[in-house]
Parts: sequence; C-alpha cells; structure tokens
Amino acid sequence: MKRLTIRARLTLVHGGLLLLAGLILLGVTYVLVDQRMREPLTGVFARAQVIQTGPVSKLTGPTGAAEQVRILLQEAQDEAKRTALESLLTQGGFALLLISAVALGFGWLIAGRALQPLHQITGTARRIAAGAAGRGLHERIALRGPRDEVKELADTFDLMLERLDRSFDGQRRFVANASHELRTPLALNRSLLEVAMSRPGAPAELRQLGETLLAVNERHERLIDGLLTLADSEQQVVDRTPVDLAEIAGHVLDQAAGAVELAVRRRLAPAPTAGDPVLLERLTHNLVENAVRHNLPTGGEIEVSTGAFDGRATLVVVNTGPVVPSYDIETIFQPFRRLRHERVAARRPDDRAGAARGFGLGLSIVRAVAQAHGGAVHAQPRNGGGLVVTVTLPALGAMRPRRA
Repeated sequence: MKRLTIRARLTLVHGGLLLLAGLILLGVTYVLVDQRMREPLTGVFARAQVIQTGPVSKLTGPTGAAEQVRILLQEAQDEAKRTALESLLTQGGFALLLISAVALGFGWLIAGRALQPLHQITGTARRIAAGAAGRGLHERIALRGPRDEVKELADTFDLMLERLDRSFDGQRRFVANASHELRTPLALNRSLLEVAMSRPGAPAELRQLGETLLAVNERHERLIDGLLTLADSEQQVVDRTPVDLAEIAGHVLDQAAGAVELAVRRRLAPAPTAGDPVLLERLTHNLVENAVRHNLPTGGEIEVSTGAFDGRATLVVVNTGPVVPSYDIETIFQPFRRLRHERVAARRPDDRAGAARGFGLGLSIVRAVAQAHGGAVHAQPRNGGGLVVTVTLPALGAMRPRRA
C-alpha cells in the first residue's frame, strides 16, 4: 500500500484537528442551547395569572386562562427549541464542512510552502546521485531563510558534500599520481633488463636472471594496472558508447585462442548495451582469464554465451574446475582474497615468478565495472566443479528515453 506524502499527511492533520475542534464546539453549543431553552418562561406565566379574573376567563373554559396559556406557551417553547436545535445542527454542520474544506485547501498550500526547502534539498541530492561518483559534489544547497531545523539540515548536508568533494578530489589526484609514479620505474626496469639481455655475449646465467626479473616486473605491472583499474572503475560511467557484448566476447576469445588449451564453446547472440568499451573488454577478459586459470589441468572446457533478456544484456562464462563451496562465492569478489585451493597453489615452490597466479583482483574488477555500468554480477557453483558467472547490464534499448 502506497503511503501518503508528508504534505498530504500534514494537510489531513491540519484539517482533521480543525474538524475535531469544530465538532466539539458544535456539541458544546448544542448542549448550552438545549439547557437554556428548557428554562420555564416564569415572567410570562406570572402575567398569565391576571387573565383568570378578566373577561378572557369566559372564553377559556373552567380550567382557567393561566393554565391554557401555560400549555400553549409550553408547546410554543418546545417547537421553538426543536426548530432551533435542528437549525443549529444542519446549518452549523454545513458551515463546519465548508470551513473544513477551505481549511484543507489552505493547509495544502501552507504545507507545500513549508516543505519547499525539503524539495530543494531533495532536488540537489537527486542531481548529485544522477551524476558520476565524485562528480557533481561541488554543488551546494545554499538554503536561505531563518535558522530553523530545515536550515540546519541543509547546512549539514552542504558540509557533508564539501567533505565528500575533497575526499573524491584527493582520490582522483592519488590515482593520477600513482599511475605515473608506479608505472614509470617499472617501465624503466623493463627497458634496462631488455637492454642487458640483448647485449652480445651475455652469459646464460644473466639471461635466466633477466627473464626471472622480467616476469617479476610484469607481475608488478599487472598488479598496479589491476589496482588502478579497480579504483577507476568504481566510479559511475558517464560517457557511454553503444557496444555489443557478443562482439567484445568474440574479440577476447579470438585473442586467447592461441594460448588456451581448453575446449571453448561460443554462444554469442547479440547483446547490445552502452558503456565504456575499454572497461567492458577488461571485464570480459578477466572472466575468460579467470575461467582459464582455474580450470582442470586436462580435459577442461569453457563456455561463453551472450544474449538479451527482459531488457538486460547478459554475459555468461562457465568453466570446469575445482569444486567451489557456495559459502565461498562471495569471497572471490573481494580484493586480494583467494579460495583455499588457490592459496595452496600459491605456495608451490616451483612457481618462483608467480606468473600463473593471480592477485585476487580479477573478479573484483569485474564487479566494479558491472556496477559502474548500472549492472550486476552473480556467480554460482557449477555441477561437477567450476563456476557459472553471469553479468547483467542494462540493454541499449532500455537506456534510451521513450518519446511521446
């Protein structure tokens, strides 16, 4: 059941209280009038006693003129009382209803004006929420008026926006500085190692050491790229380009075809959506890479399918592999978290450079990219081992505003 708005509730309370006060006033008036009109007409009855000795007594019969006059006056009094009370109830009730209707109208207008500052606060919050995370926080409510509860609420909201704006600005500066400061020395190390290994007459020990250091350097580059992508993809995507998840998945699978020694099945139906093509390609690449890395040593397979259902573009990646408990599903989406069999494999002594291991960032990036595009990602264990990861994004047609 849909609840009434605050404006409607304030109007009903205002009108209800006025109606209740009017009913009480009308009831008290009714009781007072009724008691007042029950009092005998003592003055009239005293004067009627004189009529018994006058000529009127001959016309009134043996009962006496005073008694007949009293009876007539009593009947007149009862009739007048009944008429007055009926008029009071009908006309007073009609007047009360009319005043209540007018009071409801004025209450609606007064409540709307009283709630206007709250509408301004709500409008500002909606504009900020509609923008990207970290963008639009420079806007302020700047509510003018007396120092009341609503003004204090608006000022507190402005203070919160100012702190959030500074926080997001600091985050953006950190990501930009980290991107430069962390990638530059790694790129320099890679260049020096490649130059040293390419020298004529370099001993085999130097080449082996150089290859090991290059693998370690590449691993660090992947870690930094993953962290920066995770930090950047957690912000809402504003500039969106129409893309097809089927084309992106096909491109990623074509690139991985030479390095994948698994059976790959494709079911790529059109799945149009809109977003950042680079981030969506990274999402698909991480899913395929995760399916390859955590697959069976022999006889494994991968199935990648896309499609559009109920206004959502979907990407599903299914892989064989170790059995994943359902209670561990949420763990794989947390940064730097691995499942038990991954932690055991990470301690193998024969993997010095760690090239085959991940950092626990792949699916974290997938979830961040999906949420930045207004979508979601879900995983569930596959019967017999492995995972079924499903990504849903808003379809391209569902994003376009409908024209009248």
